[in-house]
Amino acid sequence: MSQTYAFRHDVALEPDPFMASLLREEPVARVGMPYGSGPCWLVTRYADVQLVTSDRRFSRASLIGADFPRITPAPIAQPEAINLMDPPLLARFRRLVAHAFGPRQLERMTPWVGERVDSLLSAMEAEGPGADLAAHLSDRLPLETICELLGIPAEDRPRLRGWAITMMTMDPQAGEAAVAARQELRGYFDALTALRRAAPGEDLLSALATARIGDETLTDGELAVLAQLLMVSGHDTTAYDISNMVFTLLTHPAQLAQLQARPALLEQAIEELLRHIPFRQGVGIPRVALEDVEVGGVTIRAGDTVHVSYLTANRDENVYERPEELDFERGCPAPHMAFGHGMHHCLGSHLARLMPRTAIGALLTRFPGLRLAVPTEDIRWNTRSIWRFPLALPVAW
Repeated sequence: MSQTYAFRHDVALEPDPFMASLLREEPVARVGMPYGSGPCWLVTRYADVQLVTSDRRFSRASLIGADFPRITPAPIAQPEAINLMDPPLLARFRRLVAHAFGPRQLERMTPWVGERVDSLLSAMEAEGPGADLAAHLSDRLPLETICELLGIPAEDRPRLRGWAITMMTMDPQAGEAAVAARQELRGYFDALTALRRAAPGEDLLSALATARIGDETLTDGELAVLAQLLMVSGHDTTAYDISNMVFTLLTHPAQLAQLQARPALLEQAIEELLRHIPFRQGVGIPRVALEDVEVGGVTIRAGDTVHVSYLTANRDENVYERPEELDFERGCPAPHMAFGHGMHHCLGSHLARLMPRTAIGALLTRFPGLRLAVPTEDIRWNTRSIWRFPLALPVAW
């Protein structure tokens, strides 16, 4: 018998108690989702998540055209998206993207990100204590960075951001609006990628448009959907990561003091914050079992839909000692899954690390007295989309 759960937990950045109970008591569970047809499996333990996300007996492509169980009114991924590909097509796609989105692009953006962080923090400092760090830094840096990387004109960015927010809603009344927003985004990137094909520049979108390995190139549809994915996920996850990481540091004074005293811990600290923080609601895109597979002692039948939780995997006590604690000297018993795992591991994880590392490093250097400007309980949290983040983060120094 399946359990039905809405997969919402809006208490700051506390772990979802339902998901935590499944990890402890029923790590491979039959559950219902708010949207889509039928029940599905939810896998929460680290080793089992590894299996499902790396075993070819589980397919993302089988979701295409299906009304699969999910937490949003409309499916977020589009049929041509890398998120719905299986090998060998997935391997071809990743090779082409890695060829274009490699060290050269990161090297090009690293000084730009540093300069932009300094400029944004100067504006925040000019406003004075009580300034909203989310508005000054978190909301702006990732959007400006990913749009600069892709060559998206500044005047287009606000409406793209609006469409992306609408797409990610969990509001049951917003189904039609979410579908329309996805169509608007697709139309925009269809037109922009056609321009880059005709007249390539130095940006990442041009590099993707002209990427070639032998006779292989990205199709027009693949290129447009990839650009959309990079823009949406490149902004959303990193914007909310920065705010969530700063909030976590400012509510963990011992760890904040440790990092201020030992700046060399920054890179380790970013990895631990990525592991520790439950950055989203519920689950993402599932997979379909292509044959009967045993997972964690449970037989999942061919045709069953299977969701995994990277958030609970990151808190699995079988992998991490004292998983609920924030420990910047934890070491690395196993890589965290904040960027996924296996064949669909995030292609932009290197950029998604660069931005918070640069932003938080500069914040701690420039504002050694950084603190929340309001009581913790006065921070308001997002309750509409799949992401968990403070709507505003007033700080003082």
